[in-house]
Amino acid sequence: MKIAIAQLNPTIGDFANNIQKIAVAANQAAENGVDLLLTPELSLCGYPPRDLLLNPNFVLESAVQLQRLTEQLPSQLAVLVGVVTTNANASAHGQKPLFNSLALFKNHKFDIVYHKQLLPSYDVFDENRYFESGARSEVVTLQTSRGQFRIGLSICEDLWNDERFWGKRHYGVNPLADLEKLGVDLVVNLSASPYSVGKQKLRERLLQHSAQRHQLPLIYANQIGGNDDLIFDGGSIAINAKGEVVCRAQSFAADFVTVEFDPTQNDLLPGRIVPLPATEAEEIWLALVLGLQDYVRKCGFEKVVLGLSGGIDSALVAAITAAALEPAKVLAVLMPSPYTRESSLTDAGQLVKNLGIHSQKLPILPAMEAYEQILEPVFAGAEPGIAEENIQARIRGNLLMAIANKFGHLVISTGNKSEMSVGYSTLYGDMSGGLAAIADLPKTKVYEVCRWLNRNGEIIPKAFSIKPPAPN
Repeated sequence: MKIAIAQLNPTIGDFANNIQKIAVAANQAAENGVDLLLTPELSLCGYPPRDLLLNPNFVLESAVQLQRLTEQLPSQLAVLVGVVTTNANASAHGQKPLFNSLALFKNHKFDIVYHKQLLPSYDVFDENRYFESGARSEVVTLQTSRGQFRIGLSICEDLWNDERFWGKRHYGVNPLADLEKLGVDLVVNLSASPYSVGKQKLRERLLQHSAQRHQLPLIYANQIGGNDDLIFDGGSIAINAKGEVVCRAQSFAADFVTVEFDPTQNDLLPGRIVPLPATEAEEIWLALVLGLQDYVRKCGFEKVVLGLSGGIDSALVAAITAAALEPAKVLAVLMPSPYTRESSLTDAGQLVKNLGIHSQKLPILPAMEAYEQILEPVFAGAEPGIAEENIQARIRGNLLMAIANKFGHLVISTGNKSEMSVGYSTLYGDMSGGLAAIADLPKTKVYEVCRWLNRNGEIIPKAFSIKPPAPN
């Protein structure tokens, strides 16, 4: 049996776009003689839909689009799609109104074949708010030209409850253990697992452990893409019953991979294995680029604007935006005050040249003098201090927002996690913006990623990494 994974990047609520992605992958699968195509968790509507699920029209539209999708898929190909379905027993039994489900499409028809059992409600997850847990594990029998196969079904968290791996159970049931008892040939998992540093290695250790423990091959299809505050890193994998990775899709990119299940060996055969990012810094860079790229694209922006100060934070953000978008779509604004070092302007100019982005210089001395004149009756007799320093940042924030409003750009703010967490930033100043690109990156990691970026040649000039932080 030949199985394909469509590692997709859905847009939440954009059913037409998501259906097109599924249909393109399905046609590719049919052309490659695939028997079963896997797509990510809630691939029809995108994950996580959050409070859109409280809108009856969204749920109704999801049901309508289920029917539409049947017309888009090749008839003989079996396709598993993650979908939202209604819970008919919700009113009578006081249950949640929806399920997080799997639909199996074939011959221009579909069946709802499984409801997710383990619903995470920790960290970034809140699935118990919307969904009812599925009552049991499910198996589908797939008849192909290569034979008949029993396939165990699971969704994301269903595979994350192995008490031997974690040292304890987080839920009362272990769906994978139940599938082993039902006698399946292999287990598939449709997932939307958010990224954090090192998450892929943890996933693979868990799945390798589970495959070995239950002597079952596992195929794991993960979503990729940025959805607001979450990034999904892909890295879909297939693991044989020995616990060996036999196939791996790209990280942080859409992909399509195939893997063969050999009934004579009752196991998966080796396929294409894409290497993981070589270093943590590379992994972080790829995540930041993908997150910014998708935020801009999915929110409908064409261009971005940021303040370039001569400091390392804004330098890294400029590099991220140039990689995520076309450099011509990035405007870096230099806003020197009388206190700005000339070297900062020189360094910023060199960075702009290295990245190929646009720049604009807007000196802020006239605005500072206007503020001083207006505030003179109130500030008379007081020593200059933090108020004047913060006015500089707020002038810059206003200029960036004015440019964004005038031309429909998105302001990218440049503060890092260390500075944000201790308040080394200015409200209505350098905190202004629509997306804080490195707000979850500690200062030490900023330097680490910059060093990685310069590994083959100087992109961010060395001067950025040796100058101390400054308030202006």
